[in-house]
Amino acid sequence: EAAHDAGMMLGWYFSPMDWRDPDCRNDKNAEFVKRMQAELRELLTNYGKIDVLWFDTDGRSSPWDQDVTYSLVRKLQPDIVINNRLDIGGHKEWTVQSIGPWADFYTPEQYVGGFDNQRPWESCMTVSAHNQWAWGGSGDGVKSLESCMNMVISGAGGNGNILMNVGPTPLGEIAPEQANRIKEVGAWLKKYGKSIYGTRGGPFKPGYYGVSNHKGKIIYLHLRNLGGGTITLPGIEAKIKRAKLLTGGRVSYTQSFDVITVTVSREHSQPIDTIVELMLDRDASKIAPVSIKAITPTQ
Repeated sequence: EAAHDAGMMLGWYFSPMDWRDPDCRNDKNAEFVKRMQAELRELLTNYGKIDVLWFDTDGRSSPWDQDVTYSLVRKLQPDIVINNRLDIGGHKEWTVQSIGPWADFYTPEQYVGGFDNQRPWESCMTVSAHNQWAWGGSGDGVKSLESCMNMVISGAGGNGNILMNVGPTPLGEIAPEQANRIKEVGAWLKKYGKSIYGTRGGPFKPGYYGVSNHKGKIIYLHLRNLGGGTITLPGIEAKIKRAKLLTGGRVSYTQSFDVITVTVSREHSQPIDTIVELMLDRDASKIAPVSIKAITPTQ
């Protein structure tokens, strides 16, 4: 009710397997699955609109009567988004990260997915300094702001999403250091969120310079650890009409048929992300993604 009242989307994490249930994964598994499906019916019926269902896996077999289970979920919540883990079983399937006929996206864990503009993906990451999903106690700690922002920016540049996990304490609270870090990420997004939200990765694939993403006629270059200098990018089939430094200061560029250079002075480079906005003469989504060669930036 609190989530709905606040206008927030609501998602459930759901573990199909139950290590404590004596009927799970044995000759009584069919009975277990019926109870599991009843739990899903309850969760997807009694709490209003549910936007996300996030199944988990333990990497073992997946005897969850997938066709019936997925069909039940879609019938109860037609607009829900479902991850791929109900279908995953075993190391090979985990490595491939397939998306079955019922699922919507795949789920790299504790690493940011690579560039993929063909299949939807979302990396699940932890804010905990010790990579804990549940709260790790008073010594759990928290990742640096730079590390958390690298997740967000790399996800956008790879054409995916980032799920940033925090684990509540036994009192149902978020540890102050983790809550403060999430607030810092939110403050950054309040200033520069237009370069993240609603964008797609590319057309320049991730490389030495950082990452790029685009929306409409705009390409955003996220230059990380630039320290001032010039980056060299491949040419694209579009004309750059202007360049702007979203993070403040001035930026210059040159463009030829096969090379684009972008120069930012050291004084205008930011420690986490220097964002360059390139306005094009056409929709950036029409430009095919291009790989970045290992070019050493000019200082």
